[in-house]
Amino acid sequence: MEIISFNEFKKLDLRVGKVLDVEDIEGADKLYLLTVDIGDETRKLVAGIKPWFEKEQLIGKNVVVIVNLEPKVIRGIESKGMILATLFDNDLSLLTTDKEVPAGSKIT
Repeated sequence: MEIISFNEFKKLDLRVGKVLDVEDIEGADKLYLLTVDIGDETRKLVAGIKPWFEKEQLIGKNVVVIVNLEPKVIRGIESKGMILATLFDNDLSLLTTDKEVPAGSKIT
């Protein structure tokens, strides 16, 4: 991977988001449509996490969101951000907080 400067890293707007709702996307085996509270607004995000999580496991969960990523249309749905996760031995783990913190809290 390319090394980036600290100033480039500072351009990322990472925040805690709280998952409010999870919907299936018609015809998509791996995708959910998440409604996420990021503090000052609610956003729709498309996430390829369906094989690892039931909808009920995600609702109310704090997740780490890149909020200043350019929107991308996936399966006809505009996704306005990205949640962060790690995949190891075919097991997905979402990046989250170890304490309850308000939606929209900045990650520094």
